[in-house]
Amino acid sequence: MPLSSITPHPDRIALSNELHARPFPVLQAPSRAASIAVERDTTHPDSDRDHLIALLDRYGAPHPAPDAAHHGVDLGKVHLKWERHSEFNTYSLFADGLSEVPFDGALFDYFPDKWLAASKGRLLSSVLVRLEYAASEQDVSARVAEVAADWFHAEATAASFVLERGAAIVGDFRLDAKENIRFAVFQIGATGANRMGRIVQRLIEIETYKAMSMLTLPIARDVFARLSDLDRDLGQVVNEMTDTFENSHDELDRLLDISSRVESFSADTAYRFTAAEAYSALVHQRVTVLHEERLAGYQLFSEFMMRRFEPAMRTCQSASKRLADISARAARASDLLSTRVSVDANDQNRRILKQMDTRAALQLRLQETVEGLSVVAISYYAVNLLAKLLDPVAGTLNISSKLLGAGLVVPVVLVVWLMVRNIRKLAEKRANGAAPPS
Repeated sequence: MPLSSITPHPDRIALSNELHARPFPVLQAPSRAASIAVERDTTHPDSDRDHLIALLDRYGAPHPAPDAAHHGVDLGKVHLKWERHSEFNTYSLFADGLSEVPFDGALFDYFPDKWLAASKGRLLSSVLVRLEYAASEQDVSARVAEVAADWFHAEATAASFVLERGAAIVGDFRLDAKENIRFAVFQIGATGANRMGRIVQRLIEIETYKAMSMLTLPIARDVFARLSDLDRDLGQVVNEMTDTFENSHDELDRLLDISSRVESFSADTAYRFTAAEAYSALVHQRVTVLHEERLAGYQLFSEFMMRRFEPAMRTCQSASKRLADISARAARASDLLSTRVSVDANDQNRRILKQMDTRAALQLRLQETVEGLSVVAISYYAVNLLAKLLDPVAGTLNISSKLLGAGLVVPVVLVVWLMVRNIRKLAEKRANGAAPPS
């Protein structure tokens, strides 16, 4: 049976093409690159594509597909690569040849001032990459020793051979006078253009993802400042939980207020903390795939990240954990106080029920006393009535009225007592929901 007879999954082709959706640039030394990352305008999803089209129209370049998340096109002497991510867009320019002044940022001139000013988002990062040729590893070491002090800050410079010593990379992750991040890449010998393109692309991604990760650091510091107040309030409420029952409801209200503030704060920051963790993982993954080796005693990029980048990420992780810890503590304190209120309420209800049982017993004894008096009273009047009624018959039988009355007392009292007893049982059955006897 031909495969065309089977209905294909609607996303089969799109998901297969996704693996090849973001091709690496093809670069050969000497060349240069420049890239910016711009915050996306989430309130107007179509503004990203509209802004790109405005740039493409400036150079008469073709437009991207309607739903495209990336686009590559030539703008005359440079090649533009646009990529759309969840929170930002990147615009990368690649050109052959080197500028006379290293890292002069002339490539950014391809972004017109009016076009930049029309951007809906804010600038997140800007990167300059200079790709030079070196015949050997020794030439690389000599060139790095020659230019490192002029191009980078000595105390922050990181350098390494990468990809089995097919190339070398140098950078310091510091903003230069024009607020750009600089990287120098050296192609060693006959390393291929595809490989060099991957190296340059990964360096751009390392800086971009690092910048996105660092956006969480101010939030983490704010979390620590605000959680100090919440932690103090929570500790005060917990310490007061040993007070009398009368304060329990007020303490519970305060705990609920603290819990709601913590949960609101957590909801506001959860996405940023999660994003920082994801971006941080991408940074480390991009550094790892470079397979660094030591160059002339400089620190590796991975070592730079461990010493400079990791502490910031640990601060973010610590803030996130502390927020979760206070939320859990507030929840436990609320549960404990709720349990205490319930136990106290049950004790109070038990005392009330005991008092009700005592009153019910008193009422029962009183009722029994009243029933006894009622039997006596009813019997008294019944005996008198029956004696008057039977007096003529007693005269015929030569029975005195006193003897007749005395003879009537016992049966009348017994009948009245049985009647009162049956009436009380009938009332009890009805009170208990039982059907009355027929």
